[in-house]
Amino acid sequence: AVIRGGARGYVTKTISGEELADAVRRVADGDAVFSPRLAGFVLDAFARAAPGPEERGEPVHDPEVDSLTPREKEVLRLLARGYTYKEIAEKLFISVKTVETHASNVLRKTQQSNRHALTRWAQSRHLD
Repeated sequence: AVIRGGARGYVTKTISGEELADAVRRVADGDAVFSPRLAGFVLDAFARAAPGPEERGEPVHDPEVDSLTPREKEVLRLLARGYTYKEIAEKLFISVKTVETHASNVLRKTQQSNRHALTRWAQSRHLD
């Protein structure tokens, strides 16, 4: 609560007079000063309290994913779910050759070497 209220530092009563004077000077100069034992608690509290972009409903930017076209993302999702090229073609009403082209583009853009690696990559980004 003290930190949320604007305090730039917090030290324990075991600090020496010299350390206290140094801490006051550092805070006056714009630094944040915490006793080592308290720093971990403060960081943990803020990590729990601060929602990330996903929790705030904001998109998480991933340059590799962002480089894919909407159709490439569709093909990627279906590949990651285990569909064959023929099944993807039927599902998306495109030719097998077009699926192969999209799959090749996805592999190149994501720098994956094969379909198995691509599936793991997609799953790690929750794209499956």
